[in-house]
Amino acid sequence: MHILQPKHTKLKPNEAEELLKKYNISASQLPKIRLTDPCVPEGCKVGDILKIERKEEGNVNVYFRVVA
Repeated sequence: MHILQPKHTKLKPNEAEELLKKYNISASQLPKIRLTDPCVPEGCKVGDILKIERKEEGNVNVYFRVVA
């Protein structure tokens, strides 16, 4: 991982379920990220949900993507 690259972590199945319940959405409604993207951690498969933590101006912004 490069120092400028945001932190990408794979959510555990129970964390993913909680996220989907919290926002009342399905995984297909999340933005997509390709499995071949260099940022995707090893061991991910299609359908996994990634948490992306980006530091901007002292704040940590969190984004979610589903692996497609």
